[in-house]
Amino acid sequence: MGIAVSRNIGEVLDGLDKCRQQLVTVVRPAVSDRIPIGEVLLALQSFTEIVRYLNTRRSRGAILELVDEASVQDALYLMLRPWIHDLTPESPTDRVANSYSIKDFVSHSNKFVLEAKFIRDKSHGKTVVTEINDDIETYRYHSSCEDLVFFIYDPNSHIQDSAAVSRHLQSNRSYDGKLLSCYGVIKP
Repeated sequence: MGIAVSRNIGEVLDGLDKCRQQLVTVVRPAVSDRIPIGEVLLALQSFTEIVRYLNTRRSRGAILELVDEASVQDALYLMLRPWIHDLTPESPTDRVANSYSIKDFVSHSNKFVLEAKFIRDKSHGKTVVTEINDDIETYRYHSSCEDLVFFIYDPNSHIQDSAAVSRHLQSNRSYDGKLLSCYGVIKP
């Protein structure tokens, strides 16, 4: 009887292990399954509606006050992390020109970096393109960055010509044979 019970327990444990493996496959896609960058951009286009919903819902839950770049980063992380499982916040990139750059988020399996910008005032609205160009120069060396996505939150419309900034961002660049595709989402 002791042998039969241990065999039954072993069979149950094997069955549970198989079920767990199947559940992990269903709930979390394999790391090699890349999420198309278009889907990430589409999600970012929903940012304003998601924040509006959270701030006007019937329950008395947390309110998102988007007052600085860190609060925008938090909202982006909450939006994207459930389906981009390796989205990692704030990690230094390689050392370039005696300085480190802090990228907001990276997904190694999806080969993209997400850089968030919060436009503070009119002066920042005028200089954000220079800041973006500096970021592009830094990220072109990063091994996990094939796609560089800029999410720019401009709540007070301080960017004078957001269409021109968007056109400037939407491009493919090639550096020593390495392709870097840049994208931009600007939300008021």
